[in-house]
Amino acid sequence: MSSRDAGPWSGRRLHLVGVGGAGMSGYARAARALGAEVSGSDAASTPYLERLAHDGVLAARIGHSAENLPPGEGLELFYSSAVPAENPERAAARERGIPERPRAQLLAELTALRRTIAVAGTHGKTTTASMLVHALRDSGLDPGWLIGGFAGGGLANAQWGDGEWLVVEADESDRSMLQLSVEIAVLTNVELDHHAAFASLAQLREAFAQFLSGPRCAVIWDRPELLALRDGPTVAYQPDELTLTAGGSRFLWHGHEVCLSVPGAHNAVNAAGALEAAAAAGAEAEPAIAALSSFHGAGRRFQQLGRSAGGAVLFDDYAHHPTEIAATLSGARTLESQRLVAVFQPHLYSRTAMLAREFGHALALADVVVVLDVYPARERAEDHPGVSGLLVAEACADAADGRPVYWLPTFADATPVLRELLVEGDTCVLMGAGDVDVLGRALVAP
Repeated sequence: MSSRDAGPWSGRRLHLVGVGGAGMSGYARAARALGAEVSGSDAASTPYLERLAHDGVLAARIGHSAENLPPGEGLELFYSSAVPAENPERAAARERGIPERPRAQLLAELTALRRTIAVAGTHGKTTTASMLVHALRDSGLDPGWLIGGFAGGGLANAQWGDGEWLVVEADESDRSMLQLSVEIAVLTNVELDHHAAFASLAQLREAFAQFLSGPRCAVIWDRPELLALRDGPTVAYQPDELTLTAGGSRFLWHGHEVCLSVPGAHNAVNAAGALEAAAAAGAEAEPAIAALSSFHGAGRRFQQLGRSAGGAVLFDDYAHHPTEIAATLSGARTLESQRLVAVFQPHLYSRTAMLAREFGHALALADVVVVLDVYPARERAEDHPGVSGLLVAEACADAADGRPVYWLPTFADATPVLRELLVEGDTCVLMGAGDVDVLGRALVAP
């Protein structure tokens, strides 16, 4: 019997619906490492599923069907927040009397097994958590992690590890952050993003205050409105003497110089938070700082894809909120290209309707803007009449002071225009939380 089969979850049989996402695929990896038998499905293949199959963790079924549920007794079904109750696998589970539970409960179980550092906040969670993973690894602490993207440096989005610490992202979108067992909390920022889950910023702040009430230590960006959410031991972080460089930055942290190879002031803030969390977990300063100096970004976080046929440098970024877009484009400006081209795919009709004007202003920081149609994710167009990416394109045109703004709804519309438009000296950043990375990879010259 292998050590994996003899793990603490040996004998458990888990079926994960929506296993192709960044979160659920990581939980599958952890459950398998703990000895569980894991199966799963998703609507389409993803890079996370490809990595799971490559690593021998799970061969997922593509497409949702009742037949995907393995036969036999003792099966547990967990579903992602994007999977509705009428999903055929969930319906089949109910018919068979199989427990069906939200993914938050699985993450809660995992955090109960390790000393957990949870990174929360509206923006910057994946980058901050990835930086923290590298800092802890290079300090010899061998952490586990469950984060919302590939951690950079060839690392997967999850690994169980042999050390005592587990790094996770604490997600506010479905309030799953409130179910976690957390020893050290990191709070990057608080801004209203998930309008279907929170009616107001005040309601969101209440949820974050509840999240911060449990951990023994909280590492919080040094802003009064954030520090006010915590009543207990707190470490405030902020990079000192920050200098932006071409594609990176330099700053001081407790008297140590930190040099980053990822652009923008926002990434310096992320790094300061990661270093404080690493220190709270027992990491030494020197190896942690050295780890961040060689960190070149998490997956889909200003990730360089290559060059277009015309010679433009292409980047993929997960930015899907106006604040994130502004930070990403400001960071891209440090590359000193001749022209900055932004390609944006809005994510969710509800978010697009609420923030179209703000999206337009943020995108207007670029020299040329291309707006695609909305990536619906779990929403339906018929439930949001009159809402499309055109709202964002019109808002951007109003704010762009005559600079060109293109409304190209589909990839088929956008691909030929971008191939003609992008030339040597351009930096093109493709942004969004949907599948805009597919467009970016199609533009890379062979």
